[in-house]
Amino acid sequence: MTPPADAPVVAALGSPETAGQVVRLAAREAAGHRRPLRLLHAFNWSAALEAPSVLGPRAQAEELLERAAAAAGEEEPAVPVSGEIVEGAPVAALVRRSESAFLVVMGDGGMSRCGTCIRADAPAVELAARAGCPVLVVRPEPPPQGPVLVGVDGSASSRTALAFAFGCASRRSARLLAVRVVEPPPEDRPPDAAGRPPGPDKDEAHDAHAELAELVARCGRRHPEVSVECHVVVGDPGAVMVGQSRSAQLTVVAARGDEPLRGMLGAVSQSLLYHSPAPVVVVRGLVSTAPGGA
Repeated sequence: MTPPADAPVVAALGSPETAGQVVRLAAREAAGHRRPLRLLHAFNWSAALEAPSVLGPRAQAEELLERAAAAAGEEEPAVPVSGEIVEGAPVAALVRRSESAFLVVMGDGGMSRCGTCIRADAPAVELAARAGCPVLVVRPEPPPQGPVLVGVDGSASSRTALAFAFGCASRRSARLLAVRVVEPPPEDRPPDAAGRPPGPDKDEAHDAHAELAELVARCGRRHPEVSVECHVVVGDPGAVMVGQSRSAQLTVVAARGDEPLRGMLGAVSQSLLYHSPAPVVVVRGLVSTAPGGA
């Protein structure tokens, strides 16, 4: 699906502590994509009814929306900004809005700071698994001024993510780092003649690098201004991508490489959402327009 020209960037306003950071990044994305910005805050009526007066929580929600709109205007004065307060659960509201959005931006809810703990019900993970458009998950700490990182496994969905990453790198005047991960050989493969543990099959590694270079070259025709590095790395795909993301200013990944089904996330996208210190874009709901379908 190609989003309509007026499809907005939607910024999810969570807590007052994180809303400003989310809104400012969303405003920059809206400006870069030449899209309007729509601010959304989900109003929790259950919590409001427990308060001494419903007017208090409602007034706080309206104040949060006003402050967010002001922050967006300071960041990108030329971007049209609108806002709304909706009733109900935030994820459900964002999933509905994602059907007509270009991009949804939200905070990570503290996932990147929880170490080994895994929350299957984390809002950012739920949204990334169900959204109808790409989802950008913002981290609490500013990322380094490194490259835009993208994982490419050769699948159709990863080619779409590669095309999206090229656009991100171009707008940021950043280098693009395209990584393909080759899993290590089975443990029962015998050592080589020198007794060393088996490495990846040379033909397999060569083919992976050749395929990656070809895909990058095809996508890069639309963005000749972007400098690109291609790397084929042996290891666990999730662990490799998380490690590479530590020096990236943005990480781009397909929702699910081999099975891009709605309502599902692959192991790599989940690993990045939970553990990457960099902002992560989970790409879904788009059809690539790169030459040759890349």
